[in-house]
Amino acid sequence: MIHICYRPGPPLNEFVDYFWLIEGGQAQRLEKILPSGTIELVINLKQDEIHIHDPERPERHERMSGAVFSGTYSRPFVCNAQQHEAILGVHFKAGGAFPFLGLEASELTNAHVNLPDLWGRSGNELRERVCTVSTPEERFRILEAVLQTRLHNLTSSELQTKIALEMISTVAKNVSVRNVSRELGLSQRRFIQIFNSFVGLTPKVFRRILRFQQARVLAEKLEMSNWAELAVTCGYFDQSHLIKDFREFAGSTPRIFSIQQQDKDYRLKDNHVPLR
Repeated sequence: MIHICYRPGPPLNEFVDYFWLIEGGQAQRLEKILPSGTIELVINLKQDEIHIHDPERPERHERMSGAVFSGTYSRPFVCNAQQHEAILGVHFKAGGAFPFLGLEASELTNAHVNLPDLWGRSGNELRERVCTVSTPEERFRILEAVLQTRLHNLTSSELQTKIALEMISTVAKNVSVRNVSRELGLSQRRFIQIFNSFVGLTPKVFRRILRFQQARVLAEKLEMSNWAELAVTCGYFDQSHLIKDFREFAGSTPRIFSIQQQDKDYRLKDNHVPLR
């Protein structure tokens, strides 16, 4: 399997974490994708369709176009790993996708939308362009150029953009919403509304997902099996709160999740779990 990442330079690096490309990673299975607090743009380079499965009834799926925005999820969703034969993506930073959507991120919470539905003809043209070139470097260059053009055409002010990203960064650092909203001269309610419009989640849910992701990574890398210790390390009040978040965001207990990770193979993308 080929898995390549590329980090764009300024000004895109304020909004985009990295571009990624997978080739030869297909597997005959369904995979759960766990919530990360971020939005992704995904392009299937082989088939002009992407299937998103219902986690409650995996035999059912929604057929999307070959280029989609994956909104901010507060629960896992299911994809078909056969689509990893050749697939390209943009992993935005938290709140970083809002300049490229044309609508509030909260309208995409727990949902996918076809790129052409947001961008019109240029959405189809982007997929066609990245499919007609053959190297990862060419595909990344096209993505970077297109996103830079859309960023330069923003109608919102630079100050508004800067404030929004600072709000998200502050919340991620666990500064209280009350203090941040007071510093900005906003009510807590208004702050939460603005945050949700940029990120697609409330500050409370966003923080819970960040904490869960920290616990997930530690559970995988350190192979921790002392769940009480893991809960304390990641800032949970107790082990029961850790288990609650794993049930909500991973659909399993930490112990079951750990067992599932022991069986993963080289084709499994980070933050994916084989569906049992």
